[in-house]
Amino acid sequence: MPEPILIAQRGKTQCFLLPDKANRHGLITGATGTGKTITLQTLAEGFSRIGVPVFMADIKGDLTGISQPGALGDKLAKILTEHALPAPEFIAFPTTLWDVFGEQGHPVRATVSDLGPLLLARMLNLNETQAGVLQLVFKIADDEGLLLLDMKDLRAMCQLVGDNASDFTTEYGNISAASIGAIQRGLMQIEQQGGDLFFGEPMLNIADFLQTDTSGRGVINVLAADKLMNAPRLYATFLLWMLSELFESLPEVGDLDKPKIVFFFDEAHLLFNDAPKVLIERIELVVRLVRSKGVGVYFVTQNPLDIPDTVLAQLGNRVQHALRAFTPRDQKAVKSAAQTMRQNPQLDIEAAITELGVGEALVSFLDEKGRPAVTERVFVLPPASQIGPITPEQRKTLISESIVAGVYEKHLDRESAFEKIKGRVETRQPEQNSLPSQAGTGSPSPTYTTTNPAPAAPQPAAPAGGSLLDSLGNLFGGGARRTRSSAGEQLIRSAASSIGREVGRQVMRGVMGSIFGVGGGEPCLRRGE
Repeated sequence: MPEPILIAQRGKTQCFLLPDKANRHGLITGATGTGKTITLQTLAEGFSRIGVPVFMADIKGDLTGISQPGALGDKLAKILTEHALPAPEFIAFPTTLWDVFGEQGHPVRATVSDLGPLLLARMLNLNETQAGVLQLVFKIADDEGLLLLDMKDLRAMCQLVGDNASDFTTEYGNISAASIGAIQRGLMQIEQQGGDLFFGEPMLNIADFLQTDTSGRGVINVLAADKLMNAPRLYATFLLWMLSELFESLPEVGDLDKPKIVFFFDEAHLLFNDAPKVLIERIELVVRLVRSKGVGVYFVTQNPLDIPDTVLAQLGNRVQHALRAFTPRDQKAVKSAAQTMRQNPQLDIEAAITELGVGEALVSFLDEKGRPAVTERVFVLPPASQIGPITPEQRKTLISESIVAGVYEKHLDRESAFEKIKGRVETRQPEQNSLPSQAGTGSPSPTYTTTNPAPAAPQPAAPAGGSLLDSLGNLFGGGARRTRSSAGEQLIRSAASSIGREVGRQVMRGVMGSIFGVGGGEPCLRRGE
């Protein structure tokens, strides 16, 4: 059994996180500047010491210091003296750097098929109808044997479905051009935010997060998220996808003496803001069941009201930093936080929440029997690693010496939906161009109108006041050009034009159907199907 992790203390009062209860998940809350980042770093170090890998997003860019040993500066020495805290043994921790954009760490990618329509609809901010059409696009891609790997595959697939909506509607349901257009616009916005770099291969192998170093310490995976935060929906969807990957790929293990990995979800309110009910239900399910896979999930946010009650009920380990009761919503949050923590007869929790200083917190971890411990007002221990970001040279060294160096750097682009759809069009284009030249072979073939038809031979002018049949003959090229048409001729010309447009649409539907006919291919291979 690993040793309990000392997180905070005040005098003789010490708060330990029990490793076998760490997969009961947790919540770290507090206003900006109250010490959440230090708590996050101290927790990550404690897990690493007992051999538990950690994943956390670096929102402000200062968590990379965990890869370097800390130092006893004047400010830290003063804090330790004032609060009678023990000085840490300064060491560095094994760290792997990741970055969706591939600039500050190893690239992280997922395929469109693996992300799936539910998470992708959340990323694109689609309504219920548009999300349903996106699901049809994925289903048609599966049935057509078309792989959806990157953004251009999904764009090509949406265009295919939109251009042939009438052919797919009977089998799959109504597909409106407006919904296809909304999906395409959403994809364009994601591309402009750099999200297209996230889609593709090689896809992240989630096992690369579950690493330990030669001394048995868990590797701390730090995702550079300062730039990613400019696209909050992409950030939230990306982290939820990784959590879902852990849930789907890891086997059931029951209760272990320590977690397989601990996942910190910083800025957790972005995950739930305006999230549809079906997505919140999915998050609740994952959080509730991923515990049995040996995964601990810790949400980090400013306000406890940011977390839905159904999810909040699953979070057993609590660290509450100071909250500011400046608004009615803040006051409600203070009262809610105080009521959901186990009461201490010697502590007014509601009053203490607004009085806490920087680095001070109300802590309640689960005890040996899985019950919330009595809430204590304590100081979080300072981390043993460097507080603050590393230099560009140190970052470069970490990336080059990483255990996954060179694995994800080269982007792969194998044949998928985009290439196959393009190939079908190019294959059938010569056949269409050769059809008019085969008219004299005796075999039936469609008739095509040339763009510059030869002028018709001059015909004698019809006598004035000709019959209705004469007017029809003139309209279809049999009569002389008139300078002015009668009302009857205009009516006939309009009717003939309408008939011609309808025939043209039927011909084009037939042509497009032959271009995008069903072809063979590889299955989409989405997980769960």
